[in-house]
Amino acid sequence: MSLQDELTAAQRCLDDLARCVGRLEKHVGTGLEIRRVRSDAEHLKESLSLLRATAPPPRAEPPAEMVTIPDQPYDPGLWTDVDDEGLGARDRHAP
Repeated sequence: MSLQDELTAAQRCLDDLARCVGRLEKHVGTGLEIRRVRSDAEHLKESLSLLRATAPPPRAEPPAEMVTIPDQPYDPGLWTDVDDEGLGARDRHAP
């Protein structure tokens, strides 16, 4: 995943956390503990915003280089000393 993808995923998770804290607040009321959790969640969102602002911009990847393969046959001299795959060398017999 790219850095931007990771930051977006973290933002989604923090948004989910804020929604969950809101639902919890309905169940447990507005006591000190839930206010602390809400405050921590807001601090995390602020920290992520700062991180996103200071993150390096996404790098543009250079386009893939196109390689042209000629249609003319290869030089037969390239294959003089090679073994045929699975057959062995031309001048030797299998054991």
